[in-house]
Amino acid sequence: MEEALYLGLGKTVLAEEALSQVRDNSVVAISGFNMAMAPELLIEELYRLYLKTGHPRNLFIISDTFPGVPGRGLDKIAQDMYKKGEEDFIEGMLLPFYGWSPTLQRMVIEEWFEAYTLTIGIMAYWFREVGSGRPGVLTRVGINTFLDPRQDGCALNEKARKSRRVTGRILEIDGKEYILYMAPKPEVGLLRGSTADEKGNVSIEDEGIQGTILNIAQAVKARPKRGLNIVQVMRVARFGNLRAKNVAVPGPLVDYVVVAPREKHWQGATMDIDRRVSGEIIVPLSQSLAEPLPLDHRKIIARRVILEMADLIIREGRPIVVNLGVGIPSLVAHVAVEEDVGEFLEITIESGPWGGVPLVGPDFGLAISPYAMLSIPDQFTIYEGGILDAASLGFLQVDRHGNVNSSILPDRLPGPGGFSVIAAGSPHLYFAGGFTAGKRSVYGEDGKLVIRRDGSIKKFVSRVYKIVYNPAAASEYQRQEVVYITERAVFRLDHGGLSLTEVAPDIDIEKDIIAKMEFEPRISPRLGEMDPRIFREKRMNIKVDIVKALRS
Repeated sequence: MEEALYLGLGKTVLAEEALSQVRDNSVVAISGFNMAMAPELLIEELYRLYLKTGHPRNLFIISDTFPGVPGRGLDKIAQDMYKKGEEDFIEGMLLPFYGWSPTLQRMVIEEWFEAYTLTIGIMAYWFREVGSGRPGVLTRVGINTFLDPRQDGCALNEKARKSRRVTGRILEIDGKEYILYMAPKPEVGLLRGSTADEKGNVSIEDEGIQGTILNIAQAVKARPKRGLNIVQVMRVARFGNLRAKNVAVPGPLVDYVVVAPREKHWQGATMDIDRRVSGEIIVPLSQSLAEPLPLDHRKIIARRVILEMADLIIREGRPIVVNLGVGIPSLVAHVAVEEDVGEFLEITIESGPWGGVPLVGPDFGLAISPYAMLSIPDQFTIYEGGILDAASLGFLQVDRHGNVNSSILPDRLPGPGGFSVIAAGSPHLYFAGGFTAGKRSVYGEDGKLVIRRDGSIKKFVSRVYKIVYNPAAASEYQRQEVVYITERAVFRLDHGGLSLTEVAPDIDIEKDIIAKMEFEPRISPRLGEMDPRIFREKRMNIKVDIVKALRS
């Protein structure tokens, strides 16, 4: 038995045995980008143990993103807590994204627990920094936005503002302001991998992303207080069967291994396992990989974005590295496949994949046939450092100064996700979203835009509810080209304000644009018409334009 324990055989246990080691008042870090790398079994069993025994209680939950989707993972727990009135399980949360859980957002607003947020890249860096024994993350991301401690800081509700368990501190270096973000060191890590061997070494060959599991494990084990790491896997192998380069977390950092049933270890929200998503099989990027999109306002916007990117390809004279955000921007990848211009766009998504066709909806974060995958902190180094060429991100509100609110309203607190880092770092920034919100019927037909029913909610407002992107602060770091793209109008940031530069064919500027805004934009003296190809069913054939320009 002593030899078996030395080899680590004793690390493989049932979930309850491992989770019984979690103490009341612990800071628990959970991996997961939606369902990718989310330890669904461990999340559910931890809550089940609390319901059974009353312990562990008063937990402070931290994640690199959000471990779940509607009805699964953290959202499933939140729904049950809310229904049963179980207020003692969670004392606080620090999540970059609450958007997949309307129940959690309601609990934040109703002050069930302290609620904080940081953007994904900063959160991922934070685990790495804490694992290195440093106090937190030092960055310019967040200056003069709602994350700035002189504004809301990281707090999402009054309990958080009073407790200040997660904070930011303004520091000045060489005349420039930075924020030092600090939060409690995790004491428990709930992680996920594919295979563990008898010594607890963990590989991730079946997963769709690398995630942040190594950095979370490092943060948990860092001194002065070494914590507890529990890893959910699909299988256990004999020691020596895992290639050293495939080990994502070395065994000495792992305390317990729990084997999950297949239904609690899906690769994504809607799939058990797809070898194209795990990167084991790379298939040609054919049109069959991208589902046909109706020519509604979303596809029109995605087409206009890709025209902007095509222009950048021509200007740079080479393929470009781009990031695509959630929502309408993610559809740009489908349009790229449809137009057969994938060879000119190196598409990345914030969870780590490069290339392929990004998936949408609750499977966002995964991609079909990526050719490379980085960890989340390494991916965000690409973004914050401006190593990429361009990004397309969604928006909820835009004001006359070009400030953007990506997601936050009084009754809606999804958090910034990865938006803040990507927006601050991208040298060419293409915001993409519907001109209005609400029920609408807007589509393209015969080279024109048809507005059969317009949305009732204005998105171009006098003042955004929360500033998540501040172009004035970003410009102090680097020069950016900033474009705001909708289905009927294109605006550019010019001299500190918005300038209308393009309108859809046959659109009435006064009636369909200015009357639907809370401010009047500057009208460019070179006001033009959006390309009519955008509003026709057939392909735009932009590859011809790109190839011709690059050969000349």
